[in-house]
Amino acid sequence: MKARKLLDYVFITLKGMAMGAADVVPGVSGGTIAFISGIYEELITSINTINFSLLSTLRKEGFKSFWSQINGNFLLALFLGIFISVLSLAKFLSWLLENHSILLWSFFFGLVLASIFFVGKEITKWTIGTVVMFLIGAAVAYFITELPPNENVESIPYLFLSGALAVCAMILPGISGAFILVLLGSYKTILDAVHEKDLKIVITVALGAIFGLLSFARLLKWMFTHYKNLTLALLTGFILGSLNKIWPWKKVLETKTFGDKTIVIDDANIWPSAFEGDNQLIFAVILAIIGFSLIFILERLASKK
Repeated sequence: MKARKLLDYVFITLKGMAMGAADVVPGVSGGTIAFISGIYEELITSINTINFSLLSTLRKEGFKSFWSQINGNFLLALFLGIFISVLSLAKFLSWLLENHSILLWSFFFGLVLASIFFVGKEITKWTIGTVVMFLIGAAVAYFITELPPNENVESIPYLFLSGALAVCAMILPGISGAFILVLLGSYKTILDAVHEKDLKIVITVALGAIFGLLSFARLLKWMFTHYKNLTLALLTGFILGSLNKIWPWKKVLETKTFGDKTIVIDDANIWPSAFEGDNQLIFAVILAIIGFSLIFILERLASKK
C-alpha cells in the first residue's frame, strides 16, 4: 500500500465523521458512507487482521510491526472521526431530524440513491447470479425495514446477540445498526444502561459488538475475495431495499418514548401531496439532487487525485 501523508489521514478522519453522522440517523448506515467514500474494503481488511496472532507479533517483533499489521494509522484516524462525530454532530443531526426531518431525509435519500449506482457500477460482470443476489439483497433489506419491533428485552445473552447483530448491520451498506436494536427490542435497555452507567449491560453489548465485528468482517473479507461481484450485487440490493426506510414523507402510526428520546416504530410512506402540513417539496427535491450529485462530485475529485 502506498505510504500516506498527514493530509491523507485528515481526509480519513473526515470520512469517519461522515460515517458517525450517518449512524446517528436511524435508517442510514455508516457502511454506506464507507463504501461511497472508497474505504469500505480497506476497513473490512483492517478489521480482519485483528486476531490472536497479533499477541505473538507484539511479543516477538514489537509494537511497530503490530501497529503496521492492523493498519493502525488508518483505523485510528477513522475511529477518531467517528468518535468526534458522535460527540459533536450527533446533537445537531438529532435536532435536524426532529425539526427538519423532510429536508434531512431528502438529502440522505438522494445520497443513498446515488450510492446504488456507485456501488452497482463496481460489478464488473452482470450474470443471472448477480441479478439474483441483487434481488435477494433488496428483498431482505425491505423486509427488515417493515418488521415490527419487539418489546423491551433485558436478557444478558440476548443483549450480547443484539450488540453483535447491530454492529454487523452498521458495517453493512444500507442497514442501520440503531434500527436493528429497535427491532430487537434492545434499544431502550441499552440506552438506559448508558444513561445509568450500568456497566454489566454496557460491557455485555460491547463484547457482543466486538465479537460481531471481528467475525462478520472475516465473512465479508472472504466473500470479497472469492465472490466479489456477487457480494457487490448483494450490497447494492441492501442499499436499494433500505430506501423504503428513508423516504422523506411519512405518516406516523406509532411512537415510543425512551427516556428523553421519542422513536417512530411504525409509519407508512405517502406521496408528498398526501402529507399533512408543509411538504417542503421544492426544498426537498433540491436537497435530494444535491445529495445525489455529491456522490459523483466526490468520485470525480477522487479520480482526479
